[in-house]
Amino acid sequence: MKQQANLIRAGQVIEHDGRRWTVLKQQIITPGKGGAFIQVEMRDLKTGNKTNERWRTADTVERLMTEEKEYTYSYMDGDNIVLMDPETFEQLLLPLELLGDQAPFLQDNMTLILNLVEGDPVGVVLPAQVTLEVVEADPVVKGQTASSSYKPARLSNGVKTMVPPFIEAGERIVVRTEDSSYVERAKS
Repeated sequence: MKQQANLIRAGQVIEHDGRRWTVLKQQIITPGKGGAFIQVEMRDLKTGNKTNERWRTADTVERLMTEEKEYTYSYMDGDNIVLMDPETFEQLLLPLELLGDQAPFLQDNMTLILNLVEGDPVGVVLPAQVTLEVVEADPVVKGQTASSSYKPARLSNGVKTMVPPFIEAGERIVVRTEDSSYVERAKS
């Protein structure tokens, strides 16, 4: 299916130069002079190589249709993750690198969405938010204004994030999996 380049979004799968690519990041750039263009970072599905490509926003690209299927995360096996189909109980082995920066947010029995193109896995979508425990948090600095002061903290999965000053070590918080940012205190 052809689509305009300015409609490319992260997670989509496109065909370019005879190969399939999964889009990692996209950014529309409007220079002071000339027309706008879109800069796309993408990974080759077969080789795993990354590349950057630029298109004018009026250009068209071939977008491949992806099928979404729910899986349950089971466990790690070396550099792979093992997923289970909740309907057939079949196991599927996937490379951990398919998750990218979101890999530390995997939790036992987490429900994931697997994107497939013609039966081949091309991407994994984690839940938007997860609940984690704060393992380490810097002490509050007196005199800072409460509205804009965030302090660094380390979560139970090893990821560092910024939290409000009232969050202490040992508390459970809700974090966005997309950018590891603080959302709120966990309820109960």
